[in-house]
Amino acid sequence: MKVVRVQYTTRPEYAPINEQNIAAVVAELKTLNHPGIKYGAWLLPDGKTFMHFDQLESEEAHQILQELASFKKFADELSASGLEVEPKLEILNLVASTEAYY
Repeated sequence: MKVVRVQYTTRPEYAPINEQNIAAVVAELKTLNHPGIKYGAWLLPDGKTFMHFDQLESEEAHQILQELASFKKFADELSASGLEVEPKLEILNLVASTEAYY
């Protein structure tokens, strides 16, 4: 299992576009219905800082996510948007949980 947390801050005017791009990723993932990919994104109270939390069954599942057309569009546009705070990526290790994971 691979768990990834990413946090970054967009410019205020870009935040709504980023939300739309994230929604497109989620819609494509729902259509794909891959059992080994759990993807979520949250907007922090400042209205421009985003936190993504991905739970992936394997590195292969991570690659599938990254190869989605919607994910590529999201990543390309985010990179070109002029972020206030660059993404901080963390790989997390599960210690304990009430849920069963991969």
